[in-house]
Amino acid sequence: MARSRTSNRWLKEHFADEYVKRAQAEGYRSRAVYKLLEIQERDKLLRPGMTVVDLGAAPGGWAQAAASIVGDQGKIVALDLLPIDALAGVESIQGDFRDESVVRQLFDVLEGRAVDLVLSDMAPNSSGMRAVDQPRQMYLAELALDFARQALSSGGGMLVKVFQGEGFDALLKDFRASFGSVVSRKPKASRARSSELYLLARNYRA
Repeated sequence: MARSRTSNRWLKEHFADEYVKRAQAEGYRSRAVYKLLEIQERDKLLRPGMTVVDLGAAPGGWAQAAASIVGDQGKIVALDLLPIDALAGVESIQGDFRDESVVRQLFDVLEGRAVDLVLSDMAPNSSGMRAVDQPRQMYLAELALDFARQALSSGGGMLVKVFQGEGFDALLKDFRASFGSVVSRKPKASRARSSELYLLARNYRA
């Protein structure tokens, strides 16, 4: 089947992207890793020995970077609908985070270990219609927050992708009810036309 002009344009843009080129040169699995690394450089959210859950992890760039920082004494659990090829220092789960049985499996893998940081780069499959995609993204962020409230240790943190738009203010208020500090970050690696930004929440009040 011939590719559409839109697909061809996306592919051309993708392979010309400086972060795609950097990821290939530096051995990272995706350009998205530079979003996390930029926030890490500024906010130092990852530290050696931490227990980290990475939601929406495939193909594994964030987990790959996180594992190199938390080291052998840390623990990284990565979850996604899609399979994640094996990564040193990372335990992966394939499943739908919206499914309670998958969440229970995640807790089983944690083996009672309190989580220090929840990362969520989850996003819905894009329909191209903002009125559809926006509530879907808010729902995923809400699910991630619900999980964090169950799993985080006191003082723990969270970094979650959201879209600016309807429902954002209510979600921000919900985060602030559970965390001592909530700020937004728009990494340079986020494409300029994208409405995505990341909420960085710290000092969880268990």
